[in-house]
Amino acid sequence: MAGLLKNVFGGSQPSNPAKLDDDFADFVEAPNPSPASFVAGSSSTPALNTQGLDSATQVPYTKWYRVWERTSPKDFMQEAMVMPIILLIVIFHFWGTRKNRRKAREWAQAHRTALSSEFAVVGFNGLRAASPDDITPESLIKERSAQEFASYATGRQNVAFVDVTIKLPKRYNPVTFWTESVLGFLFESWSAPEEVYEATAYTFDGKEKDVVPVPANDGGASLKTNNSTYDGFIWAVVHKNYMQKFRTDRYDASMTFTRDNNKLPNWVTVMTESAEITDAMITTELVQALEKAGNDFKYLIVTDQPVDKPLKIEETHPRKRIEFAASLPSSPEGYTSTLPLFSQFLRLADRLVSVGRLRPEVVRKIRNAREEEIKKLRRADEEEKAEERRLAAEKVKKEDRERLLRGMSADEQKKYLERESQKEHRRMMKKSTRRA
Repeated sequence: MAGLLKNVFGGSQPSNPAKLDDDFADFVEAPNPSPASFVAGSSSTPALNTQGLDSATQVPYTKWYRVWERTSPKDFMQEAMVMPIILLIVIFHFWGTRKNRRKAREWAQAHRTALSSEFAVVGFNGLRAASPDDITPESLIKERSAQEFASYATGRQNVAFVDVTIKLPKRYNPVTFWTESVLGFLFESWSAPEEVYEATAYTFDGKEKDVVPVPANDGGASLKTNNSTYDGFIWAVVHKNYMQKFRTDRYDASMTFTRDNNKLPNWVTVMTESAEITDAMITTELVQALEKAGNDFKYLIVTDQPVDKPLKIEETHPRKRIEFAASLPSSPEGYTSTLPLFSQFLRLADRLVSVGRLRPEVVRKIRNAREEEIKKLRRADEEEKAEERRLAAEKVKKEDRERLLRGMSADEQKKYLERESQKEHRRMMKKSTRRA
């Protein structure tokens, strides 16, 4: 009894250790690790084995900044393969950016004389230059992105202002540049990178007093202008290599018909709404400028309709303008071929004011075409509103039905649903009978 109490209250002696089996004698006690020996006078201690458990060599531990003592060139093989690629991309980026800027400066240098001779203010500084030499390329152009530059000019009769956009390839991105180049070479549907500038002249069309700022106490009395209005129409001269893309990308071009003209070179065609417009717009100077421009010319269009197809009636409001596009030459000397045509573009507003009033029959035909497009938009808008009203009525009807069902008992709900099912069945039977 005393031995039992000792065992319960912890007073018993520890039991004899179990007898070890000979087969497991080696696992009973692990050998104590022996400390590593240190060499007298050495300031370094052994470091962890970084070459794996099976490596016999130990990397010595050194100061943190003594990297060369614990590494070797083969530890940087991946970096040695990646760094040249990164360096090549950086060099390509700086080369492409500088070349695009140089191309934009060359355009500004070549066109500053033509712009300053036609407009009072050229560039973004808002000051009138005394001579074309005072206009610097930096003040004439503004960099929107690495591949797009803009220019601006204002202060001319019949033209409110001119916007110019210079579009260049993405030379700063080698992956994008070469991908677009290869895809453009292999597939016709993929446009290859090209260097082009697009100019848009917005005409006053009799709205000088609404656009030109005047002193507050003047009330526009000192602003004396001639009649700058002309009839709205669409007329374009397009290079035949660019004709299909031009008609596909532009809504206003889709409203015209194509017809060749004997006065123009055989590699351009005319897109117009009336042959009478072509007879009034073509001049000897324009024909000579087109012949000199050659394949650098893309299109010249007089329009009052939007480029993108309008989705609302408000977007069909006419905005008269003249647009011109041409390719950038490979050298500054190549601008001599397109400069005469660019000058004709700047003066085309004067031609519109003088001969841009058509016969009533032609105006009526053009107006009917505009009204047909507006009717289509109005019809689509009415259908969309009718669909919205139908969905709103169905939503109200569904809410009333759910409210009515919530106020019924289970039996009443069952009878109500059965009646609905019967009505729907009879309605489907009547519909099938009418079809038969």
